[in-house]
Amino acid sequence: MIRFDGVTKKYPDGTVAVDDLSLTAPTGKITVLVGPSGCGKTTSLRMINRMIEPTSGLISLDGQDTGRMNEAQLRRGIGYVIQHAGLFPHRTVVDNVGTVPRLLGWDKKETLERSRELLDRVGLAPELADRYPSQLSGGQQQRVGVARALAADPPVMLMDEPFSAVDPVVRDQLQDVFLDLQSELGKTIVFVTHDIDEAIKLGDQVAVLRVGGKLAQISDPAYLLAHPVDDFVADFVGRDRGYRSLQFQPAPKLPLTSERTLLLGESTAGVSGDWVLVVDDSHRPLGWVEPARVSGEVTSEHLHRGGTVARASGSLRGALDAALSSPSRRGVVVDDEGELVGTVRAHEVLSLIEATDRPDEDRADAFAEEGA
Repeated sequence: MIRFDGVTKKYPDGTVAVDDLSLTAPTGKITVLVGPSGCGKTTSLRMINRMIEPTSGLISLDGQDTGRMNEAQLRRGIGYVIQHAGLFPHRTVVDNVGTVPRLLGWDKKETLERSRELLDRVGLAPELADRYPSQLSGGQQQRVGVARALAADPPVMLMDEPFSAVDPVVRDQLQDVFLDLQSELGKTIVFVTHDIDEAIKLGDQVAVLRVGGKLAQISDPAYLLAHPVDDFVADFVGRDRGYRSLQFQPAPKLPLTSERTLLLGESTAGVSGDWVLVVDDSHRPLGWVEPARVSGEVTSEHLHRGGTVARASGSLRGALDAALSSPSRRGVVVDDEGELVGTVRAHEVLSLIEATDRPDEDRADAFAEEGA
């Protein structure tokens, strides 16, 4: 557990970066710090590992005052991931990952085995281990950064906008890898981002900071979207927060319609309708095709891939987005193995959406109580 008690950071020129900040990051959970530029997110993060010293107040790690701890020892027990990965350019990928274990005195064989294991866990091919950072894509470098932060199995991880320098598709993939790892490892994580969508996707709790480093609101993402404490928070989380909140409502049994399908390579001769769904041999959806525009066999070049795919076990937001983004306006729904189970229309999803009453009390303090 990480606790801030009345923490302030004031620079000699009078600038206040963080102002009387008090919050708790519970053990084994992801706490996301989010807010506009100048709100003290990164300063707060760096005060945890004492890269920046607070002017006043107390930061404690599992009840121990970090200000009284040896700086080097403190930092070696905390994983740290930053934007652009921050890899050593003169070291190979596998040597980058093994940096902290080597500092802690691990033997060479143990360090190498651990490094290769983590590269596999973050989705990097074994042949990349002996390359240098400059030979990797931005997304690959960020995966190495995450692996390096996990190498010595630290109980705490600090992550400063680690996925903001990559394109949206890669960013989404990295977020999913990160969540999968967290579900297995259960680290205590403080994560900084300026992106509210990333915050609500990743955070077990989200702390919204105002300019000047004042805490505006801290709660779980669903409560934050449903009950912003004031106009500042409401504006920051966005006018479409009602739509975003649907991702926290699991989809009930969807009114699915059986969909006629074609296999890739199959002819469209005799096929009617504006849109037909194309699947592979395992009945996994590949995209939509307009039969009238295809002469002969369907190839990958004929496919419209713009629509998202929802899982039957997923959220109402996923189902609604699949319907709205589909060129046919029929949302594709799959099971947990990725096989097609049917399609659903937007109005059918909307008919399932019910207002969910949430207690105005209790939920806001849930994480604080858990961490206490």
